Amino acid sequence: MATTMIAEHRAGDHTAIVAAAQSAGRGRFRRKWVSHHGNLYASFIYGCEERDARLSYAVAIAVADTLFSFGIVPTIKWPNDILVDDKKISGILIEYYGRFVVVGIGINVATNPSVAEYKTTKVNDFVMVNEKDVLTRLMKYLDKWIKADFAIVRERWMSMATGLNTTVKYRGATAQLMGINENGALVLRCGTRYVLAYGDEIMI
Repeated sequence: MATTMIAEHRAGDHTAIVAAAQSAGRGRFRRKWVSHHGNLYASFIYGCEERDARLSYAVAIAVADTLFSFGIVPTIKWPNDILVDDKKISGILIEYYGRFVVVGIGINVATNPSVAEYKTTKVNDFVMVNEKDVLTRLMKYLDKWIKADFAIVRERWMSMATGLNTTVKYRGATAQLMGINENGALVLRCGTRYVLAYGDEIMI
C-alpha cells in the first residue's frame, strides 16, 4: 500500500498505514515476517530527500520506548530487532523510494509466531493492551525521536543496544562491534584498526 501510494503520487509526509494482518509481511533480506491478527503492523511514510543512516536508530528507540511505557524492558539488536528477555517482540524495515522513506514496524501484541531461527514473545505476555493502544504511543515516540538531536539518540541507543563488544562478520573476516558514530555508522575494531561500516556490510 505505501509503495503504491508513492508510485501514484498520493503519498505525503507523515502518512500512517495500518493493517489488521499481512499476507506477505517481510523483513530484512526479504525474510518472511509472520503477521497474525491482533498485532500491530504499520507503515509510516516520511519525506526524505536522501538516505540517512541515523533514522533506523531513532525508530528503534521509539519502538523500545513504546514498550517501556507499558512497563516492558526491551533491548535493541542491530539493525532492526527489538528483544525482550532475548526474545524478538518487534521488527523494523526501512526502505527508500525517491523522495520518501517507508518505515515498516511490526510489534507482537496479542500473538507471537513460532519461528525456528529465534525465540519470540508478545506484549500481552507482560501487560494486556491492544494494538490501538500500542499504535497511539508508538506514533508519539516516533515524532519525538525522529526530531531529536542525534547525539541524544546515539546515547540512548548505546544504552539499550545488545551485542556491543561482541564479534561480528565484516567482509568475510571477524571484527568487534564497538558502537555507532555521530553519523550513524557502525564502529568496528579489526585487530588494531578501527573502521566504519554501514548497512548490510556486517552480520551479527
